[in-house]
Amino acid sequence: MIKTEALRWFCKRFINSVIMAEAKVKYRTFAKYLSTVMENNKIIPIASDHGGFEMKQYLIGKLEEAGYEVSDYGTHSSASVDYPDMIHPLATAIEKGEYPLGIILCGSGNGAQMTANHHHGVRAALCWNVELARLARCHNDANILALPGRFISNELAWDMVQTFLNTGFEGGRHKKRVEKIEPSEE
Repeated sequence: MIKTEALRWFCKRFINSVIMAEAKVKYRTFAKYLSTVMENNKIIPIASDHGGFEMKQYLIGKLEEAGYEVSDYGTHSSASVDYPDMIHPLATAIEKGEYPLGIILCGSGNGAQMTANHHHGVRAALCWNVELARLARCHNDANILALPGRFISNELAWDMVQTFLNTGFEGGRHKKRVEKIEPSEE
């Protein structure tokens, strides 16, 4: 835990002192580096509203059993909440390069996915089966998995999470398509 806290301190310090003054291209380069570091530490951010709370709790347990550290962005009960209040902070962390991948949930998955996709560099994919989770990563380089907490089983959700976290982006013909997702800066 000390190692992780030291890394976070260093990264905050580095971003504040150097990156903010540098060109956007250098920030993206550092973000990729930071993503690699965080991926090696196996830290996964997760967020849900009340509709995905029970499944989120199940997934947190499974992720921790599998050796991941989980950063829980809430909600922390099944009481009714507004999904953007949990999803925006997680998507912002992905956007800033604090984590390479994340998991979001709401009742249908739609609201959570729509909210996350308002952030630059975020590619949230709403998935209902393992094959879609695999394709979201290997063809679309999705960096957030959105799950419908009220429409799939916990076991299927876990299978999808494992597939999502363990599938890489193929690049190749898909790379130029993914690059066209982000609007140009003109």
